[in-house]
Amino acid sequence: MLLRVHLDTDIGGDIDDLCALALLLTAPTVTITGITTVLEEQGQRAGYARYVLALAGRTAIPVAAGADLSLGRWRLPAGLPPADRYWPQPVPPAPGPLTAALDLLAQSIAQGAVVVGIGPWTNLALLEQRFPGLLGQTRLYLMGGTIHSPPPGFPDDRALVDYNLQADPEAAAIVLQSATPTLVPLAVTVQTALRRAHLPALHRSGPLGRLIARQARAFAADERPAERDRRTWAGLPPDFINFQHDPLTVAVALGWPGVAIATRPLAFDQPTGRLVATDRGRPTPVVTAVDGEAFSRYWLGTVTARRKAPGDRRPGGTVARDPGL
Repeated sequence: MLLRVHLDTDIGGDIDDLCALALLLTAPTVTITGITTVLEEQGQRAGYARYVLALAGRTAIPVAAGADLSLGRWRLPAGLPPADRYWPQPVPPAPGPLTAALDLLAQSIAQGAVVVGIGPWTNLALLEQRFPGLLGQTRLYLMGGTIHSPPPGFPDDRALVDYNLQADPEAAAIVLQSATPTLVPLAVTVQTALRRAHLPALHRSGPLGRLIARQARAFAADERPAERDRRTWAGLPPDFINFQHDPLTVAVALGWPGVAIATRPLAFDQPTGRLVATDRGRPTPVVTAVDGEAFSRYWLGTVTARRKAPGDRRPGGTVARDPGL
């Protein structure tokens, strides 16, 4: 039986959004009902999502540009890396009215879709304001939260920004008051890694894998994560490129068994944008442990497996050219 999934993403910044979308596109038991983007820059992120779908031959999946930076909601900086280094050809933006994104979210929920949020929670909060009570009827899997400490050797909440909550604390408060999401917090996501050792298999796997490999090399050159982070955090692999925050969140939504989930009473401190464990908090499902190496095998094996692309292109749709990436 296919699982219906709606993805809400800020694709185009950190490369783990691309890695998460790739997992959804290659998982054999998933139907993607829609994709909405957040932290938008006049539809550029939606354009990137459409490009990836075309590269995978999946142009029938609807995409809508959501909350834009022009709304002025976000406390933390946002931005996109140089397009010419991360994308093999110019990618046109795909702007649209915010209401179209909220309607697409509502349509996915009406179809019984799980909603996976891997960016700031702004679209979800705006959805609740537009359709009061809808989030409470929705199965939500959200990336974010600094709830407990990771094992020794991995970055803790003192070293990390809880971006998805702290960028728009007002939205986070609305979502946490209106729904009971399953949270995939930083303490577990920092135990996952995209590594240089993964890049040859990705490059060989086809256009989507080559795009991930291209962006991973560009990200590693820009951020130098192996040199920067390995000096402090011995638990990271020597060829570390990036944390797989968002792909792990997708995997949890898909039912991947390599995590532990427990219910924790949590309250949200809106001034700091932080979740707090307290007996007076709301019982919330939280991922508390992960087998990071098993996740890497699962993600890489799924994304690089050779499968026939589903025949779900729109009539007259086009597939992005793969210029070697």
